[in-house]
Amino acid sequence: MKSVPVRFPTRQLGWIIPCLVFILAACRGETTSPTLPPTPQATPNPTHTATPFQPSPTPQPLAAIVNGESITLERYQSELARYQSAVGTQLATEDGRRVIAEMIDQLLLAQGAAEAGYQVDAAAVQARLDQLTDQLGSAQALLDWMATHGYTPETFREDLARSMAAAWMRDQIAASVPAVAEQVHARQILLYNSEDATRVLADISSGKDFTALAAQYDPVAKGDLGWFPRGYLTDEKLEEAAFSLQPGEISQMIETKIGFHILQVIERDPARPLDLDARLTLQMRALEKWLMDRRATSEIQILLP
Repeated sequence: MKSVPVRFPTRQLGWIIPCLVFILAACRGETTSPTLPPTPQATPNPTHTATPFQPSPTPQPLAAIVNGESITLERYQSELARYQSAVGTQLATEDGRRVIAEMIDQLLLAQGAAEAGYQVDAAAVQARLDQLTDQLGSAQALLDWMATHGYTPETFREDLARSMAAAWMRDQIAASVPAVAEQVHARQILLYNSEDATRVLADISSGKDFTALAAQYDPVAKGDLGWFPRGYLTDEKLEEAAFSLQPGEISQMIETKIGFHILQVIERDPARPLDLDARLTLQMRALEKWLMDRRATSEIQILLP
């Protein structure tokens, strides 16, 4: 039985981008170039009139500021409503924290994409909108959908462009994970109390066959963990022990949250191609680390109560 790899945390920056991709379908708003007013003609003796008082525009309430870039309260509230509608919950505090964290992560990714030189191409955004329009059947169908879910054509286009930039950055991070890595092939004996583990270690020391003992405690997989790279196993102590052993060597007892392990390394390979599951796990970890590092070096203000 293979140890369960660490997956991306519950917060997965996942629902925003796919949701947007589904959303867009008819928001193909026509864009028109602004028309400049005609140049006024000079008059011999201009008449001066008092300029009426113009009040300063009221600033929009904000939900967060990320490196000087704002997430408006209105956009946050719309995103929260869409999230709660999609997942069917009304846990205001918990959902609110999840949504603002997702929005901040998406903005950090989009900012990273801009720093890396990626610019969202307006033609690509329009092509996506056209594609979604075709899928929904008409531009009006998308407009109706947007109205139902708190979007305008302008805010929808903005969110789509941001999600495209975030997706580009995410893909760059994933692509940075190599397809080949040092790996070990190991098997384990997993016990659930230290007394049993101590007894099994004594049996091994007295000459009992590790493979036979592993099969005794795990008749299905016979303790085989398969091949895995660094960063794949759930517990770092277990992984550190595995990579410290040479083929044929056996570890001491290793205590983790799920029990007491005894490892035997069967093979090692300094450059073995990653299987799909292992590479996906490393890519998700790389993305989480990128976001963690980015949050640590960013100026983030959450203005929600």
